[in-house]
Amino acid sequence: MSSKPRVLVTRHLPPKVEARLGRDYDARLNPEDRLYGTEELLKLAEGCDALLGCPTDKLNADTIQRLPASIKALATFSVGHEHIDLAACKARNIAVSNTPDVLTDATADIAMLLMLAAARRAHEGEKLVREKRWGSWAPTGMLGTHVTGKRLGIVGMGRIGQAVAKRARAFDMQILYSNRSRLKPELEQGAAYFADPDDMLPQCDFLSLHCPATPETVKFLNAARIARLPDGAIVVNTARGAVVDDAALIAALTSGKLAAAGLDVFDGEPKVNPGYLPLENAFLLPHVGSATHDTRDAMGMRCLDNLDAFFAGRAMPHRVA
Repeated sequence: MSSKPRVLVTRHLPPKVEARLGRDYDARLNPEDRLYGTEELLKLAEGCDALLGCPTDKLNADTIQRLPASIKALATFSVGHEHIDLAACKARNIAVSNTPDVLTDATADIAMLLMLAAARRAHEGEKLVREKRWGSWAPTGMLGTHVTGKRLGIVGMGRIGQAVAKRARAFDMQILYSNRSRLKPELEQGAAYFADPDDMLPQCDFLSLHCPATPETVKFLNAARIARLPDGAIVVNTARGAVVDDAALIAALTSGKLAAAGLDVFDGEPKVNPGYLPLENAFLLPHVGSATHDTRDAMGMRCLDNLDAFFAGRAMPHRVA
């Protein structure tokens, strides 16, 4: 009988992470990377001491309550923890941790990719080349939106929002931001603060969303707020799909109120509102904000750092519940 803690790993993780799991834990891996339904997850968790899960695991109150009594810790392979009922975990005395910091740069890079791709009509241009419809160069062909020197509004100026601002300054963009609290001057670096995001929106040539999905931010970007943006503005979302009202954004992209949008996250993903699919001015990615080898390795190692600390009787470095 192994004396190592037994951990149920709900998804197939990077090789370096699974190697460390195999060395330090009695790990139940998922080499086929199947999505476990609730009943299968509960059965597999029997006899386990911890779960190492992902945002694809919908750990609601009922599921948490039904977890085996042996489960004492839950490490999520993500920064966000909206998929976990933290109150239910606290009631069960299950420690929960996440993976902050390590995906900041990768996600900020994707936000800039979305901004540039949406502004310069990358989706349309790529299709022209692949479908062999590219004609001769034309003075008025494929005209997009200039990025350099424009005004960028950021909603949510945490780690990722600040990293996007840092990158945008290299394009001489003017940074505006709205946040629950104002940053210290050394973190603001000249950015203009708006306590009320509605006051910021009319000044945004670009709007980048970096707020968590909370009851206060669900459908934050609705028809009324889109109407406050300048005509021809561009919207980028690498936060959570739920912070955008899809119907309102699709309507604005269709009417031309907004020039374009770049989206890496969607409400109800992997399902995507079908209204986005025919839009040439919507640049769409499949939630790849943290999808680099370095970042995913670091996320896995952070999960294991948290579990190592828990089973050694120390405080989890990144405990959220």
